[in-house]
Amino acid sequence: MPADKPAVMWPHQESMKNRALLCLASALAAVTAQSSTSAQQSQQPTFRSGAKTVAVYATVTEKDGRMITNLTRDAFEIRDNGKPQPLTVFSTDVQPVSVVMMLDRSGSMRGNTRLVEQAAEAFVRNLGPGDAARIGTFADRIVIQPEGFTSDQSALLRILRSDLPVTGPTPLWNAIEDAVSALKEREGRKVVLVFSDGGDAPANFTVNNRSIMDVMRDAQQDDVMVYAIGLQTTVLLGRNPRGGIGSMGSMTSVRPDPGLARIADETGGGYFELNRSEELSNTFAAVADELHHQYALGFEPPRLDDRMHKLEIKVTPTKLKVRARKEYFAERQPSNP
Repeated sequence: MPADKPAVMWPHQESMKNRALLCLASALAAVTAQSSTSAQQSQQPTFRSGAKTVAVYATVTEKDGRMITNLTRDAFEIRDNGKPQPLTVFSTDVQPVSVVMMLDRSGSMRGNTRLVEQAAEAFVRNLGPGDAARIGTFADRIVIQPEGFTSDQSALLRILRSDLPVTGPTPLWNAIEDAVSALKEREGRKVVLVFSDGGDAPANFTVNNRSIMDVMRDAQQDDVMVYAIGLQTTVLLGRNPRGGIGSMGSMTSVRPDPGLARIADETGGGYFELNRSEELSNTFAAVADELHHQYALGFEPPRLDDRMHKLEIKVTPTKLKVRARKEYFAERQPSNP
């Protein structure tokens, strides 16, 4: 296929049993994104600063998860608090993204760290020239590097390969809150990609820990999409003090924090729950693929009242599924002196 031939339809998160196909799709996505980004960036939609425009990035899929990327403007309808709004922005071009990738380095990740690093590298390598990123880790401490956002993939890969300890608790919501804050002043599309295998457990004995409601509110107000990848783990339950059958404990499967799926759904991102660490690289690459194949929609809100507004995005044909943010904050514009 010629390098400048635009993609029409790309697979997204198909069945994990079909991992080989997903790998091929991700590789093709990387080639296409790198060869076409320069041309597409010259056609990016303008979200005008003079008039408040609500930006909505939508992912459309079939029931099996296959992405649909060839819909036209008239296939979409946006409702603000139940009232239809005319689209003032519509584009299928690749939109640059600022992303903070947050990786769980708590003690439960011991044994999976190399696979997580390889998966994160797959995501970095699929970033386009117009994208910028920072990489964070969370355990005993929350660290986000480098100091500012960068498009230098080599610098990002060096951060991923640094020898960081794998120990401590899981301050999940504190970590996502820090990532959202890091994106606050960025323009355009803003994304947090978080990976974790456990529930929120900061274990720092303070009253200042963030909750999912805190983080979800801030992400919605700052127009940040949250993508989450959760890994199920198997742990050994405690020893039976009475001895006998099961005295050495038993193995049980532990699911990631259920709040990850909720915050991804509310902010328009995606949630992927895995039960095999070998599936991580395919999933990280698939997220990068999705970010390069979203619809950019925009409308001018009917009222700026410093309140949260409900959003509904509908698509035709109705058998298709659409994922997009479900709320936005209608911030009043400062009055001119």
